[in-house]
Amino acid sequence: MTALDALPERYRVILCDIWGVIHDGVRLYPGSADRLRQWREEGRKVILITNAPRTAEAVEQQLDRIGLPRDAWNGISTSGEAGIAALTAKGSPVGFIGTGADREILEGRGVWIAENGEFTEFACTGLDDERRTVGEYLMELEDLVTRNVLMHCLNPDRIVVRGGETEPCAGALADLYIDLGGRVEWYGKPFPAIYRHALKLAGSPSIEEVIAVGDALQTDILGAARMGFDAVFVAGGIHAGESFPAEFAERNGLGDWHPVAVVDSLR
Repeated sequence: MTALDALPERYRVILCDIWGVIHDGVRLYPGSADRLRQWREEGRKVILITNAPRTAEAVEQQLDRIGLPRDAWNGISTSGEAGIAALTAKGSPVGFIGTGADREILEGRGVWIAENGEFTEFACTGLDDERRTVGEYLMELEDLVTRNVLMHCLNPDRIVVRGGETEPCAGALADLYIDLGGRVEWYGKPFPAIYRHALKLAGSPSIEEVIAVGDALQTDILGAARMGFDAVFVAGGIHAGESFPAEFAERNGLGDWHPVAVVDSLR
């Protein structure tokens, strides 16, 4: 029996990370679907909250392909939705770094992607279809910093583990951009907008009724703590079985905050 088998009844809403908790980008983790269904059968609302730089609909389609049943969750909140809202409000073309599929999704939602170098802001959803390391973007990012172009980072995650292999995300490019002197607007965990959207989907519960579940310290856990939520740290995700750092709260100015449980997986 784990801490997840007897989650206190007061937690009526569960904000659950996806990649690293429910699946590894290729397949579902054993027991993850059963756990989500258990929580729903207990009368709780399960909102999947992800730093995917895409729409909720696109994430839903990905989950269908991986095999997560539709009855395992109530709603999906993505960093992409928040970023798309900001980008479509610009009314001017923006540059783009990311995959062709991500570009198609953004354009399908009305984001105006520049066809040339005439832009003062750009969207970053992650690595593109050809360059697979952060270092390969150095010259391009240096040029954008020289032009004082603002980056919109639609995925604050630094890495994910896809089928057992580590892969950089948009957050890693944003870190490099800042190191070079660039400006970045962030969307997704640990920033508030994605949580506000998730809570709205859940019917605007009180903070005491919410618990977050995640595997990434910089995004899932820090974001939950800053919002005042209780949290479960899944140690079997990107931190690969590491123990929860004892200095986490002190390092982030969180007082005596700590996760209510540390588990290896949802199983």
